[in-house]
Amino acid sequence: MADVEASVRDFVNRDRDCTERAQAQMELRRKINLLIGEWKAAGGGEVLPDIRDRMRLRPLKGVSRPTTRC
Repeated sequence: MADVEASVRDFVNRDRDCTERAQAQMELRRKINLLIGEWKAAGGGEVLPDIRDRMRLRPLKGVSRPTTRC
């Protein structure tokens, strides 16, 4: 989804027609909204992470995390 958004932004910044990419972005958002609706209908109630949360949880490239042994 982030790739599609970046592509739309790039096309807009270069004053190009972004109709197809914007429609693809809207379709992805529609699908996500449907999935969230299904998840909530099935009892999902946790707060979903936003992009800031996802980036915070993502490991840095080239940095290995220590492993714990039992």
